[in-house]
Amino acid sequence: MLRLSEIKLPLDHPPEALKAAVLDRLGIIADDLLSLTIARRANDARRKAAILMVYSVDVEVRDEAGILARLGDGPHIRPTPDTEYRFVATAPATLPGPRPVVIGAGPCGLFAGLILAQMGLRPIIVDRGKVVRERTKDTWGLWRHAVLDPESNVQFGEGGAGTFSDGKLYSQIKDPRFLGRKVLIEFVKAGAPPEILTEAHPHIGTFRLVTMVESMRRTIEKLGGEYRWQHRVEDFDIEIAADGTRSIRGLHFQTGDYLEATHVVLAVGHSARDTFQTLYDRGVDMEAKPFSIGVRIEHPQSWVDRARFGTCAGHPDLGAAAYSLSHHCANGRTVYSFCMCPGGRVVAATSEEGRVVTNGMSQYSRAEFNANSGLVVGIDPERDYPGHPLAGIDLQRRLEEAAFIAGGSNYHAPGQRVGDFLAGRPSTAFGEVTPSYKPGVTPTDLAQVLPDFVVAAMREALPAFGRQIAHYDHPDAMMTGVETRTSAPVRIGRGKDFHSLNTRGLFPAGEGAGYAGGILSAGVDGIKVAEAVALDMLG
Repeated sequence: MLRLSEIKLPLDHPPEALKAAVLDRLGIIADDLLSLTIARRANDARRKAAILMVYSVDVEVRDEAGILARLGDGPHIRPTPDTEYRFVATAPATLPGPRPVVIGAGPCGLFAGLILAQMGLRPIIVDRGKVVRERTKDTWGLWRHAVLDPESNVQFGEGGAGTFSDGKLYSQIKDPRFLGRKVLIEFVKAGAPPEILTEAHPHIGTFRLVTMVESMRRTIEKLGGEYRWQHRVEDFDIEIAADGTRSIRGLHFQTGDYLEATHVVLAVGHSARDTFQTLYDRGVDMEAKPFSIGVRIEHPQSWVDRARFGTCAGHPDLGAAAYSLSHHCANGRTVYSFCMCPGGRVVAATSEEGRVVTNGMSQYSRAEFNANSGLVVGIDPERDYPGHPLAGIDLQRRLEEAAFIAGGSNYHAPGQRVGDFLAGRPSTAFGEVTPSYKPGVTPTDLAQVLPDFVVAAMREALPAFGRQIAHYDHPDAMMTGVETRTSAPVRIGRGKDFHSLNTRGLFPAGEGAGYAGGILSAGVDGIKVAEAVALDMLG
């Protein structure tokens, strides 16, 4: 088959126009086109008055070699790539030694467990939280009643932090083996809409993720995998040989249980602060890592739609508009949009008592009134939290505690109108944009919560963003703080073999270990780590 790309058609083109464009591109008649399948669909909205749909298609033709000889094998016509996933190993019916263990049931742990199960290695997946339905009830307890369960919330439990998000399924990672395709295919098998295989920026949304995670759990269990819920790892049993070589030998849980383990996937997520501390105390190699801090900013989705799509706003083939913004500031900082959620809401995402954290979430329909995005500033260890691998966590906690107090010490979040923020005065009420964060938002001065350099950078960036997205810096646009969990503040060192740099059998993985950012990249990293575990176990 051949892959044709960059086929551009008007937004309202008739269905037959795509086939006609393919025939024209190839210079063949209809009888020579045996099949046509859409591989990717996107839109080009750079010219609002003439928005285009952009396709990549796979075609089967009568004389493939002749077409390639005539047109050449270039960037927009080439053989269709082989995206089939192939397992690196298959376990025998009986395997000596302990079963592999996966710590964490978020996207990374989910795919590590799935791949290990599909290879016949019968993994044990442990998670400090609860199954996704119970976890959802606990999460609503914070949102509706300001009651936090530190072990079952937006961050902890089946599905991980990605469950309560927009469910974005795209990434900027290099993926020469098309492992991202494997992730998407498994999601479709679990109930995701098939269009995630073709849309340029696919997403799922929270409600669909819940049922998909349950389906994948059942698949893993049918393949011999086992889950243990409400099992928080309290300590790591690490053996140190006479020559100084360190190896994992087992896990201690808060339940009092001990689990022998020589191959452990560490997929704990970016908020497992107590686990990071324990790993540090046990001498596991880690270092402080850059991350970003800021707020959530909200606008009516209709404003964003009109700014991005003009008169085509609301067209069913375009959906709710998104944006991606970045600005380099005079103080050397970069401000950028993060985890943009069209038609969604800002949610309470703390996992520790006495702290406020924001995040964004939307459903598959993206039909709620506001758009929201992180408005964040990049920070790094050398400048902002030097001296200790866990210093970034201390900084996060200080900001989250300040936000808790500024919000009223009741899990309400501090909020401010953009106009007030730019003018340097506290907000006393909200305007045209109603904040969506629950359990509530307290109008205040966010400059009292955030570091001065963050405030200065955002005040410079907001008008610049307003020149790119109309009304972005509207006085009534709403800012809610704080956004601190953009990524893990640590990186747990690992080698090319995916083992920890100094502890054999421990496999740092996913966003919590510093190797992913988002659902798709975390799933891909889970696959890679599972493959490394299998190769090490099976020789």
